Amino acid sequence: MNSQGIYTQANALVRQFHTNDPIMIAESIGVIVRDVPELTDLLGMYSYKWRKRMILMNPNVNETLYRMVLGHELGHDQLHRVLAGGEGLREFELFDMNDMVEYEANAFNAHLLIDEDEMDDLFRDGYDLAETAKMLNVNINLLLIKIREMNKLGMNLKLPYQPDARFFRHTSE
Repeated sequence: MNSQGIYTQANALVRQFHTNDPIMIAESIGVIVRDVPELTDLLGMYSYKWRKRMILMNPNVNETLYRMVLGHELGHDQLHRVLAGGEGLREFELFDMNDMVEYEANAFNAHLLIDEDEMDDLFRDGYDLAETAKMLNVNINLLLIKIREMNKLGMNLKLPYQPDARFFRHTSE
């Protein structure tokens, strides 16, 4: 899917449900979310079987990471449902910039969790990337993806460096 389609789909959910909270959105669209403490090696997993849409989450992470993983998995639900049959889509690492399916889920997540007007206001007020990410309650790499995607849509934001493709491999935040 192209950048405009991903942007449109993520923002449609936010407008429809008047929230960007991935837990509330999942509940509203009929996606079952289950915390599975035994998922110590996985961050999350999206599955679509027997017309049931399910996200299994590792609850052993902090609130910011949990929210980001859930938003990413919702991206799979909205963009890659057909691919999620069988064994499902498992997340060991979220910021895999070399896999188009994973990148699309990250782009969806960035549009879902980050309001571009709020982001733009923070930058205009002089906050840097790290400060802006913290104020938006997201990881800096997700903010970088948002900036990259907004630039593809015609916004002219400077991208000082590329998101770390291996970020979620070794994160505890």
